[in-house]
Amino acid sequence: MSGHSKWHNIQRRKGRQDAIRGQLFTKLSKDIYHAAKEGGGNPDTNFRLKVAIERAKRENLPADSIARTIAKATGSLQGAHYEEVLYEGYGPGGVAILLDIVTDNRNRTAADIRHIFKKRGGNLGESGSVAWMFRRIGRITLKKDTLSLNVDELMLQALDAGADDLREDEDEWEIVTSPENFTSVRDHLEKQGLPLEDAEYTYEAVTPMEVDPSLTEEVLDLLESLEAHDDVQSVYTNAEL
Repeated sequence: MSGHSKWHNIQRRKGRQDAIRGQLFTKLSKDIYHAAKEGGGNPDTNFRLKVAIERAKRENLPADSIARTIAKATGSLQGAHYEEVLYEGYGPGGVAILLDIVTDNRNRTAADIRHIFKKRGGNLGESGSVAWMFRRIGRITLKKDTLSLNVDELMLQALDAGADDLREDEDEWEIVTSPENFTSVRDHLEKQGLPLEDAEYTYEAVTPMEVDPSLTEEVLDLLESLEAHDDVQSVYTNAEL
């Protein structure tokens, strides 16, 4: 695995847990906001919102905060306006980094992210500078211990629904789809009663890049520092660490 999956597996967020609880709540709230803004405020018909709410509840984000965020996103309550943008840059050794940003102030966020890159041996790039090194995919995950199907049965269900691949992680299965087939595959698996852990659009590197071992800590430091910023929702890289 590479790109998003590799970073998703090795990042140290389990140990750090975003360090500051308020920072984590900010990220969760922005995820809920954008999901509701994009697909409406009903989690029964907006799967992305449903997943965002479930994730927030697992982290003990208060129910009134969730409701208030949805109300702001759907216009029934006044609040900040957020937009989702992609930032691109390079890290130590030339590794490519793609950032999913949700911000209410592009200028402030750009200045912050540029400073993080510069301070840690990288640089913020222009639009299109590294995005071509990644591909957009749908990613659906299922915990192994919640499944009654064996791997052959799961593979058959996924491929029949239009998935591209089934990948194994330590404690979960990852179903990969094209962006076009993501919704139909997700809906099919749900109708089959499969317990989906998560389902999202994401990015993965087209061609992974091996990092010189001497630069590993520098690259990790940059990735973690970017991820720690309030406006950064997701970090993707082509670095093989």
